[in-house]
Amino acid sequence: MQEVPDLVACEECDAIYRRPTLGRKEVARCRCCGAELDRDTGGLGRHVLPLAIAGLIMYIIANAFPIAEMELRGFVSRTTLIGSVFSLYTEGMPLVAFLVLATTILFPLIQLLALIYLLTSLSVSEKRSGYPIAVNVLGRLIQSLRPWVMVEVFLLGAIVAFVKMTSIATVLPGVALWAFGALTFLLTSVLSFNPRHIWRTSLPERGNKA
Repeated sequence: MQEVPDLVACEECDAIYRRPTLGRKEVARCRCCGAELDRDTGGLGRHVLPLAIAGLIMYIIANAFPIAEMELRGFVSRTTLIGSVFSLYTEGMPLVAFLVLATTILFPLIQLLALIYLLTSLSVSEKRSGYPIAVNVLGRLIQSLRPWVMVEVFLLGAIVAFVKMTSIATVLPGVALWAFGALTFLLTSVLSFNPRHIWRTSLPERGNKA
């Protein structure tokens, strides 16, 4: 199959256009359905990499420290996110435990690591022979996992539970809860970056090797 990098297809209606030359911050849209075809990313990749690294740091803090500390009648209880997963499993809710594990621990970590790898690989002057394949696989993986990253849902649920528990016990937010708040904003900024721009950047490299 021959690649045609000068053409772009609308993801909504499959209309084919010749790829436009965009100025700074310009956006090209489909004339048929109005969907976004392309946008000027400029130095977006350079801005996303520090955000992704900061997100990874917040992720480590959020999973290493307690989410909250609860004191009830002299008993003090602390729990981490992975501890809550084990608690759900031992309480007879393995499906819920798996969903929490996947959507708040595994999928965010995979997305952050994959995006950091892709963005740091772009700064390497000599690409490895398998680089385009890695871009394709990891780019598709990021796009596939994007709807299943639900850190903000977990954060909202934790805040609601925190407010309700304050009426029956002394509850103090842990470091992890603040880290989850920061991680939510960082993931929102990071996941707004479309991995297809990384693939497009690698096309000239492939043409030079042909």
